[in-house]
Amino acid sequence: MAETTDLDTLRERYVLGIDLGTGGPKVAIVSGSGEVVDSEARPNTIDVLADGGVQQSPAQWWSTVSDAARTLVARGAVPASAIVAVACTGQWSGTVAVDAAGQPLMDCITWMDSRGSAPIAKRVGGLVPVDGYGLTKALRWIRIAGGAPGLSGKDPVAHILFIRQSHPDVYEATATFLEPVDYLNLRLTGRRSASYDSITLHWVTDNRRIDRVDYHPTLLRLAGLDRAKLPDLVPPAQVIGNVLPDVAAEIGLSPDTVVVTAMGDVHSAAIGSGAVAPYACHLYIGTSSWLTCHVPFKRASIANGIATIPSAIPGRYMVADEQETAGGCLTFLANGMFLADDELAARGDDAGDAGATSATPATFAAFDAMAARVPAGANGVVFTPWLNGERTPVDDHLTRASFTNLSLGTSRADLVRAVYEGVALNSRWMLGAVEKLVRKPSGPINFVGGGAKADVWAQILADVLARPIRQMADPIHAGVRGAALMAVVALCGRPIEDVAGTVKVRRTFEPDPANRALYDQRYGHFLRYYRRTKSIHAALNKQADPGSRA
Repeated sequence: MAETTDLDTLRERYVLGIDLGTGGPKVAIVSGSGEVVDSEARPNTIDVLADGGVQQSPAQWWSTVSDAARTLVARGAVPASAIVAVACTGQWSGTVAVDAAGQPLMDCITWMDSRGSAPIAKRVGGLVPVDGYGLTKALRWIRIAGGAPGLSGKDPVAHILFIRQSHPDVYEATATFLEPVDYLNLRLTGRRSASYDSITLHWVTDNRRIDRVDYHPTLLRLAGLDRAKLPDLVPPAQVIGNVLPDVAAEIGLSPDTVVVTAMGDVHSAAIGSGAVAPYACHLYIGTSSWLTCHVPFKRASIANGIATIPSAIPGRYMVADEQETAGGCLTFLANGMFLADDELAARGDDAGDAGATSATPATFAAFDAMAARVPAGANGVVFTPWLNGERTPVDDHLTRASFTNLSLGTSRADLVRAVYEGVALNSRWMLGAVEKLVRKPSGPINFVGGGAKADVWAQILADVLARPIRQMADPIHAGVRGAALMAVVALCGRPIEDVAGTVKVRRTFEPDPANRALYDQRYGHFLRYYRRTKSIHAALNKQADPGSRA
């Protein structure tokens, strides 16, 4: 059935969607109309290093992905013969160095890793500096690629430069540097490839012709990357091969099952959110966050660290921006402050569940209830969600999070509410940058990700952003849903609008006019707080940051 081009027939078939999140993979069986029939999730570990490194094991990825997929297929929600394709999405802006045999040579350098900040600063700097960029170099990057490497060191181009500088033996032995999702496709098919969209953050492709994206020799030279160590490029929404026979046997799939081009989580969530029309925005809140839309042009804002880049939808660009920690701030609040495995927990003095040392779904449900009973404004407490620095709308890996305006009367519920509001205020900062870039005001915003399960967060976002927030049905599976819908596009050749029209809205949250003035004022305080503490954070954190550009 994989060869069919009939959309109605594909509606009755299924895609195995794999979403490799930072916290672990979600694997789902998704119908051709985008309904998640069954799913499995597994946890992965994250190795946070003292020097700014954040790594994960590709071997663990494959173990958890294959185990979840095998369990899912064996459970038999649909016959294995009805699964016609595999589609991968997941964490973007990571780097896996593999040898000639396709084996990883070291742990993956993830999107949170800032150790490449020093080498990339040397590459993008120049005699006439503008916000850390050499003017001539920046103009070339913008003209050809539509954007430029971030100064935070968190793009794959910076990862590769770091590996060459700090792990020269690994660099020499590397046959190909791959994004995490393209590494999964290598494991599935044996083919080393990247799509026009997954390769973007290497910043070495000519994106001026969206239908003919390819590596550009000038950008390769400016970035200092070796074309021979980069994967071949294929357009989005393409079949790249069949599942390898041994992998098909391991998971329980037919060897006739095809694999389609992989995509980053930003791209798949945009599609799975249902916001596929030009200029339609979606907001994702998971560990990180982003607010983006599809557009018909290439444009960039170096000052805000955002650009329009190739989309996973053929012939389209999309806005790329990211907030480093969003839902991750709640996890930090739970694990690092409320449920810490320390002397107080051992004594039973902590007010949380006895013996609990890490967050569970019940923890986040309790947070939702706590945030809902605190009035708008969190009784004056403000939280800035920059636990791991920030990418957009400022590229600042040294800034840090804080609670401010605490008093003797501040409660834990106030802190929880302030985290929800702080992420929303940062989302408003991103929205302003996006609207300025696309030169068009946004309308209703489709809300997906784990954060979209919280009604209280949806209402806070509506109030802070002053936009209707459409809480999408089954928001946690937006990524696998989007990847699966693009697999249907790859197999039937129909426009994405024909395929994605089945994505449902659970509820729409309208802005509360009573909170408008308060949040407008709070947003102004939020921006001023960043500007006035930027130099303090830089001074505090440069000394502890071996990758600092100082």
